[in-house]
Amino acid sequence: MATPLDLEEQEQLDQLKHFWKQYGNAITWALIVVLSGFASWNFYQYWQRGKVAQASALFEELDKSVKLGDTARVERALSDLQSGFESTVYTQQAGLQVSKFYYDAGNADSSKKVLTWLIDKSADSGYQSIAKLRLSGLLAEEGAYVDALKLLDSSFPTEFHGLVQDRKGDIFRMQGKNAEAIVAYKEAFKLTDDRTEYRRLVEVKLNSLGVNPVGDGSSQ
Repeated sequence: MATPLDLEEQEQLDQLKHFWKQYGNAITWALIVVLSGFASWNFYQYWQRGKVAQASALFEELDKSVKLGDTARVERALSDLQSGFESTVYTQQAGLQVSKFYYDAGNADSSKKVLTWLIDKSADSGYQSIAKLRLSGLLAEEGAYVDALKLLDSSFPTEFHGLVQDRKGDIFRMQGKNAEAIVAYKEAFKLTDDRTEYRRLVEVKLNSLGVNPVGDGSSQ
């Protein structure tokens, strides 16, 4: 049985949970905008095909429906994309967008279902990886830490390794496993481009655990 956290550790854990609830999802979804360029080569691949115009029209319809909050039309448009245009970039983007739509509406189960579909069906490792990261976050929110970590232990492209380690650090921290969290955060810090603001976020997490990753050594 795990040793109960002392008051200071409990306070740090509560702060992390609060941070996760307030900012974690926003950060993850912001990454979608940045990382979706990872799969941009697909545009040319499908641009030459006749179905692309239809997929584009369906995606536009879905986007409008999301903005209107029309769940029935959102579900219909996504279903049409999944059944007729599964491999296209439009369908991958639609899946991420609809997952967020469901989550914002308080329907976590439907959000997880769409992300699982993306993981299983996406032909693009970039979109698939984003879906894995997002789903691991939802699982962690529910306390399904083992399932979340198992998902993060699956295959990811090199470009995502820093994000994966950061997410692992968050999950370890939520469990009160600070030593494991530090190891994961240090790896995330090492793997993240020092020109990005995201690396600063990882540094802040390490600092909160008494570690200075940019100093001559680490102090705990």
